[in-house]
Amino acid sequence: MAIHGLGELYLTFFRIGGLTFGGGLTMLPMLKHELVTKKGWVSEDELLDCYAIGQCTPGVIAVNTATFVGYKRKGIPGGIAATLGMISPSLALITLIASFFQAFVENLYFRHAIMGIKGVVCALMLNTVITLARKSLVNLMSVLVCAAAVVLALFTPVPTVAIVVLAGLCGAVIELWRRRCPKGGGHKL
Repeated sequence: MAIHGLGELYLTFFRIGGLTFGGGLTMLPMLKHELVTKKGWVSEDELLDCYAIGQCTPGVIAVNTATFVGYKRKGIPGGIAATLGMISPSLALITLIASFFQAFVENLYFRHAIMGIKGVVCALMLNTVITLARKSLVNLMSVLVCAAAVVLALFTPVPTVAIVVLAGLCGAVIELWRRRCPKGGGHKL
């Protein structure tokens, strides 16, 4: 296993982790640009699958996605290199801010910068939602499952984990039903 490949994984994810704000949901455009368009390490569908799995597993979405992509590229050492690359910038920045926290909080320019960043983060999150919707809502049943999940998330106290599990079960049941139905039986979902 070439060290060069691990270094490239680390540096690529270091750049992604250092240049994006707002967490995993806002990173999808940069992940797509770096990993799909620029490097060709994964297809867009593979990236979205890693991203979806990253959302459903414990931990931070961006770190989970980095781990999955790194593992796909170079096995366990690749997963470790990509994960370390993704977390290094945040760890350094958090350590720096923690050292000077009181000065940052009281600084007017810092507070205004944070307000500006919040607006950009909202736009990036909206971009991610639109991208995921275009790739994921491919038929009537996926739209209905999505709508049900939105209703449950917004208007009920059902925990997010339960919504994800229910959606997965719905998808599995629907696929089993499709396979058992005769092709010409008029049961299209």
